[in-house]
Amino acid sequence: MRAVLQRVSRASVTADGVLTGKIGRGIVLLVGMDTGDNAADYKYILDKSVRLRIFEDEAGKMNLSAEDLDLELLVVPNFTIYADARHGRRPSFAMGAAPEEAERTFSEFVEYARSDFGKVECGVFKAYMKVELVNDGPITILLDSDKIL
Repeated sequence: MRAVLQRVSRASVTADGVLTGKIGRGIVLLVGMDTGDNAADYKYILDKSVRLRIFEDEAGKMNLSAEDLDLELLVVPNFTIYADARHGRRPSFAMGAAPEEAERTFSEFVEYARSDFGKVECGVFKAYMKVELVNDGPITILLDSDKIL
C-alpha cells in the first residue's frame, strides 16, 4: 500500500459532481492499493498518517500529530500512485492491485481508519474525482507499507 500524505488547512473531494468528503484542518491521504494488502498494511499507513508529528506546537516545532490535535482525515483512492514512469513518455499502470481487489481493500482501509481514528471522510473508488485542498506548509510525505524495513 502506498500513500501520499498532505497536511492541509482544508480539503474536499467531489465524485462525479457530488461532494463526498470535506474536512477542515487535517490530512489528505491519497492511497493506492497493491496486491495482497492486508490489515498490517492498513495499520502501518494509518498509524503513520495520523500519528506523525507534523503539526506545530506552541513553540512552532513539529511536535504534534493529527491525533494529538483531534483533526480530520480525508482518504482518496488513487491508483496512479502505483504508476511506473521510468520508461518512455506514457506511464504504465500495470502495478498495484487489480480493480476488484483494490476496491475491496480500499473499503477495508476506510473501515479500519474510521474504527481506529474516527474523523474520516473519503472519495469514491472508480469515480472521476476532483480534490481541492490547501496544502499547509507545504508538508507532503510519501508512505509505502512495502518499505517498512
